Amino acid sequence: MATVLPPPNKRQRLETAEKTRKQQDVASIPHDLGSFRIQFVDKTTGKPTGGLVSIPVADSTVKNLELLLNSLQGNDASERVPYRFTYQPDSGNHSSNADVDIASDLHKSLLQPGLKTTEESISLHYTPQAIFRVRAVSRCSSSIPGHGEAILATQFSSASSSRMVSGSGDNTARIWDCDTGTPLHTLKGHTSWVLVVSWSPDDSMIATGSMDNTVRLWDSQTGAALGQPLKGHSKWVRSLAWEPYHLQPPGRPRLASASKDATVRIWDVVSKRIEIVLSGHKGSVSCVRWGGTGKIYTSSQDKTVKIWDSSTGSLLNTLTAHAHWVNHLALSTDFVLRTAYHDHTGQVPASDTQKLAKARLQFENSATIAGEIVERLVSASDDFTIYLWNPSSTLKPIARLLGHQKQVNHVTFSPNGQLIASAGFDNHVKLWNSSDGKFLFSLRAHVGPVYMTSFSADSRLLVSASKDTTLKVWDVATGKMKEDLIGHKDEVFAVDWAPDGGRVASGGKDKAVRIWRH
Repeated sequence: MATVLPPPNKRQRLETAEKTRKQQDVASIPHDLGSFRIQFVDKTTGKPTGGLVSIPVADSTVKNLELLLNSLQGNDASERVPYRFTYQPDSGNHSSNADVDIASDLHKSLLQPGLKTTEESISLHYTPQAIFRVRAVSRCSSSIPGHGEAILATQFSSASSSRMVSGSGDNTARIWDCDTGTPLHTLKGHTSWVLVVSWSPDDSMIATGSMDNTVRLWDSQTGAALGQPLKGHSKWVRSLAWEPYHLQPPGRPRLASASKDATVRIWDVVSKRIEIVLSGHKGSVSCVRWGGTGKIYTSSQDKTVKIWDSSTGSLLNTLTAHAHWVNHLALSTDFVLRTAYHDHTGQVPASDTQKLAKARLQFENSATIAGEIVERLVSASDDFTIYLWNPSSTLKPIARLLGHQKQVNHVTFSPNGQLIASAGFDNHVKLWNSSDGKFLFSLRAHVGPVYMTSFSADSRLLVSASKDTTLKVWDVATGKMKEDLIGHKDEVFAVDWAPDGGRVASGGKDKAVRIWRH
């Protein structure tokens, strides 16, 4: 009798799938197409880097071009800089003179469309995706008690990592001095849990949303309440979004609040009045995002994502693909909209006009792909799936991101817009390519549901917060864990990495805010 082989175990199945995926990737570019001759050109200065370099068409991927450019510049493996490559076509060769973005490789971007042949030399313009390096946080610099109940939300100031705000189940929010590890102000006024906190892009105000159905505004410097609470919602407030700085009328910022009452309200924060009520969802609105092109995106437990015009409040489109509650949304421009005119140098423009111009420039630089402003959207759901959308061009999803075995709780784009991180109740964090939704890594180390993730400002690192009481820092280039941050005594509900990369703040069920540094 012949011996029946046992079925392959999980590790063998994963190895086979990985081998098949690699073989498909390799086979996608034929090997007999010759070589490109490439001249790298710095896009900001227009000066060439090195001489003409010959590279086989089969090896002309963005990753290999990055390695080659870094070696030409003499960068060590530890100092490798990620680059974005574009090709500027001649006016005679191309109907529109828009830059061609090299998304995956030169074969797909230039050879197949007929823009270039292997007989011509190519000038590739490069721009660094991160001009500074964030070091992985490795130690707890402060454990600050003060809240009387679990901490449900944390967020750093858009200007620096020196100040942070947290919202708690003790009905208060607190502003913390992260340099000294001490509380600065206690924001008292809510009569129920503070579910969400949001720092305004210009760093002047803090908005808090609560289970008491109100939104409150606070002065970020003094902690004083700015007028009466914003009343209008009939159920608790779940999400807040500020109008992007470059779209705000001078001195009249607006705020959007999403609620369990199935509406989103847009507030004039100066007059404290409701400007527009966005009603159309049939279930609790779980998340609201205000895009840099003037559109508002909302997700709901009615399984839909809706897109609204922020000036008129009219419904533009409804995105239907999910089969269960939509839990969270993220925009590819979230980071640059949050920081507005602030950057890693800490230099703030002197006048309001200069601030507006810098905020608009930073948004356009971040969102421009192939000469067009593109704002991609990603949605996470209880149906275990994630959908990637480009609502400006099509109402159908670009990709369906499959892999999570349980509900997907949180999604976020990397600051450079190239990666998506998703956190699920299956204890995993997954990384995806944001241009086509292709799966990259599954980050496995947590032993409990992962509630939230946050990228470092240079897009090289990711921190995740979990029910298992730990935070973990990941290297997104390799998918390996860099640091295991142990210190919390109970579940960690909220985490945020400061926009300047200096600190990570976390809070959870143990009622203590923890600040982590390198």
